[in-house]
Amino acid sequence: MKNLKLFRLPAMFLLGLGLMLTSATIQDKELDKVEDATGVLRDFGKMKESIPRDMLQKTNGIIIIPKLINAGLVIGGKRGKGIAMAKLADGKWSNPVFVTLTGGSFGLQAGVQSVDLVLVVKSTNTLHRIGTGSFTLGGDISAAAGPVGRSSSANTDYKLEAEVYSYSRSRGLFAGISINGAKLDIDAKANKDFYGQSYTARTLFEGSDKTTQASVKELKTTLTGLY
Repeated sequence: MKNLKLFRLPAMFLLGLGLMLTSATIQDKELDKVEDATGVLRDFGKMKESIPRDMLQKTNGIIIIPKLINAGLVIGGKRGKGIAMAKLADGKWSNPVFVTLTGGSFGLQAGVQSVDLVLVVKSTNTLHRIGTGSFTLGGDISAAAGPVGRSSSANTDYKLEAEVYSYSRSRGLFAGISINGAKLDIDAKANKDFYGQSYTARTLFEGSDKTTQASVKELKTTLTGLY
């Protein structure tokens, strides 16, 4: 009986250790997504043509989808996971909310591309709408290819009437692109895995600091550094 008890102790220890390692592995997956998003912003910042600074100063939200898969032959499809952040009243950025983007596209295209995508969101209300259910870009909310150029004069005459402006980088090329028809959803599982409990998107967007992860702080610093 004593031997059985001694056997149970290491077994329980190994089970607990296994659960801890599994939890760490799950969170590492989301940390990788945060770090990938930071890398996308760094790459955008190094390019001669990028998102105009004044757009980033005025925007109230941003969505970053690293390595979006864009595939197809005449009829294409998009699939990617990333993060969204809202700008707070004090000008700082909220913690990231994990999102997914899926959708079809039509046009002359062939092969498979990996695209880094950034969506500049004019209103925080637009981000809050994601939390109430998925919506379609160009359908439920207006979307357009964003103007390109670092200086504030780059879009002086540009009619900024859409709610979301999109930018992409693929194979070193940078441009505003059309993503009409793509659907945005909150990735509730990823958020729970990352934060350790279920927070609503609104709670995270409203700025309560739910993590002290260094990678999140670096993401915010990198984003602010673009403007």
